[in-house]
Amino acid sequence: MENEPNKTQEQKREKPLHELLTSSVVDIYVGPESTHWTIHERLLCYHSPYFASIFYADDKNEEKKQRGNKSYGLPDEDDYPFELFVGWLYSRSIRPPKIEKDIGPLLELYLISEKFEMKKLGTDVVEVVRDFYHNTSTYPGLRRVQYIYSETDEDNEMREMMVSSVARQLTTSDKIPAHWATALQRNGQLAVDIIRAIQQWHIEERSIPDARDISSNRGRQANGGGFSAIERGGDSMETVDTNLGVESLNSGASSDTPNVKSDAEE
Repeated sequence: MENEPNKTQEQKREKPLHELLTSSVVDIYVGPESTHWTIHERLLCYHSPYFASIFYADDKNEEKKQRGNKSYGLPDEDDYPFELFVGWLYSRSIRPPKIEKDIGPLLELYLISEKFEMKKLGTDVVEVVRDFYHNTSTYPGLRRVQYIYSETDEDNEMREMMVSSVARQLTTSDKIPAHWATALQRNGQLAVDIIRAIQQWHIEERSIPDARDISSNRGRQANGGGFSAIERGGDSMETVDTNLGVESLNSGASSDTPNVKSDAEE
């Protein structure tokens, strides 16, 4: 029994490259021009359940076995993203983008990872794209976000990263850019996802301006000072919500008027 955990760890240990470079190879034909790629079968199938289900099923088909090398066509894929895919297979690395234009092929690579059921590749692409926006102090553009939304489902790693980034961009800006305003009006799901992303920040409630506060300065003041009078009063008295607003429950107070100073009186 004591050896079982070690056995489990050994089973889960990722195989090194040299163990996956066997003599058996497969032919992959990519794009409308049928660009030919020869890839080690075991390497490809080890990382991709999608290809494993295709090529290992061929082993049970005597007719296909007699044809020699196994082959598969991907006419809808573009050459360069697939080149990035092959590069990752053999190096387990992705070249970081230098300019925003380089993001396009990486998003295509991410969609390849989704299609070929390769979770690790997808995560690696997300991290490379995230690092680019972080290092350049930029955010995903509307075109990039819309593309990912059109090609992925909910609970998608790339989609979540982009939406959370955009949520920060919009909440820290003085105004919403016109193209984003139009997009949010047309795509209700995107607007909902941005709100959900903000909710996950778990912002302290007292730091958010409250429109129910009757004082002229609600929430934190612009100069970084304190809170409004009603918020400060919460430290020394109880309050209760009524249909008319906030009513003071100061002990010993006989007046019906809330015993709170205005910001001007402060």
